[in-house]
Amino acid sequence: MHWMFGTMRLGFLLVIFASLSNAIDPFVGINIATNDSSLPSPELVVGILRTYHITHVRLFDTNARLLNALSDTGVEVMIGVTNDEVSEIGKSPSFAASWINTHVAAFKPATNITAIAVGSEFLSAVPNAAATVLVAAMENLYSALVASNLNDQVKVSTPLSMDMIPKPFPPSTATFNASLNSTIHGILDFLKSSDSFYMLNAFPYDTYVQSNGVFPIQYALFEPLPVAKQIVDPNTLFHYESMLDAMVDATYYSIFAYNSSVIPIIVTETGWPWSGEANESDATVSNADTFNNNLIQRVLSGSGPPSQPMILLNSYVYQLFDDCKKPNYGVFFRNGSSVYDLDLVGPTGNLSGGFCVARKGADAASLQGGLNWACGPGQANCTAIQSGQPCYLPNMVQNHASYAYNDYYQRKRRVGGTCDFGGTAVITNVNPSYGSCIYTGSSNSSAGGVSPPPSGPVGPTGSASSPHRVHKTGYMILAMVLTWWLYV
Repeated sequence: MHWMFGTMRLGFLLVIFASLSNAIDPFVGINIATNDSSLPSPELVVGILRTYHITHVRLFDTNARLLNALSDTGVEVMIGVTNDEVSEIGKSPSFAASWINTHVAAFKPATNITAIAVGSEFLSAVPNAAATVLVAAMENLYSALVASNLNDQVKVSTPLSMDMIPKPFPPSTATFNASLNSTIHGILDFLKSSDSFYMLNAFPYDTYVQSNGVFPIQYALFEPLPVAKQIVDPNTLFHYESMLDAMVDATYYSIFAYNSSVIPIIVTETGWPWSGEANESDATVSNADTFNNNLIQRVLSGSGPPSQPMILLNSYVYQLFDDCKKPNYGVFFRNGSSVYDLDLVGPTGNLSGGFCVARKGADAASLQGGLNWACGPGQANCTAIQSGQPCYLPNMVQNHASYAYNDYYQRKRRVGGTCDFGGTAVITNVNPSYGSCIYTGSSNSSAGGVSPPPSGPVGPTGSASSPHRVHKTGYMILAMVLTWWLYV
């Protein structure tokens, strides 16, 4: 019996470590449609990426000029197999090997290609052919990567739309379209065996419009809802604060329905149109601005959807420039000017997670409680907000809380600290420094990135804080504890 119990413990330990393998920094990337002859020059594209410190991009094909321009930038690049190429790659391992040599091996390591998206919603575009060639194309490309010794550097997956899930709400009962059972099985088995991730294209705007008023627009835009209008899964009682969280969770539950272990999801396309037809009154610049900037704050908060809070909600905005596939989604005009201010990371911002500041409209008592905790148990350095110091004025709790929250976040986020403070804090990528008041994490801050020894930070006493991500620095401690537990 002792050996059996020990085996159960070992299994539990392995499950925990498998779930922790996804502990990476959150990011928001952007899509770039490269098959348009009017695309701006690669130099202008890379200039925009540098200016806004965009660190992840997804290309819809393998545009050689842009891949060359991205060399030595450090930008992580996801390249795409076009739908027209999928069939040939699926039928011919030699063609797949040639594709990898031409479009991946020829550019690495100078260009940081980290993923291949096989097709673009291929199951929706060509469902009759998909069952026979899509999984085969993914397998052939992966085999070619193995032969080139690149399989540990480049992941292979395929972007799937929410159309694959006929009834996504409530998330807990969501399942994939039964007519695609064999293909979905093949995809999930491949993703598990190759240690890859599920690529999801999810557009809350489309679902919001199709709901005909069932869901409030605030829910689609990541904006707070009054208690009476909050969206709750009746089976799990999970509260969904955004439609995107619910869409991602519907996909996780659909994966679970196949008795599959957890496969991390990356949102490869999401966004909001800034203009539309006469009957699309909610397709506005203001709403597109709100959606994408709230998306960034949501992703950088460092937690996943309710069913998988430890798996990040990393996402790619659709998209850098307009194209004919989904017009009016572009964040930039083709001359390089922005349609609206996308707050990914400004030129003076913190490149590794943004700044944590007090949420506008938070009540003063809650802010004071968060401030007291940050400067006390949270071990933030609050010297700069004392009387006579550079960040004391304006002497307002909102300003002092922002400084303290951010100092705590910058020092502790690498060891599990989050930006929540009972819902009174948000992530921003705009540097809040002013005058001689320099926030921790600024490019000219001497304290940026310094982390004292971890002390197991938690949210303010009595507050509901976001789940902490377990970072790699905590693995050793966790391993010691679990190993002791295994053998006692």
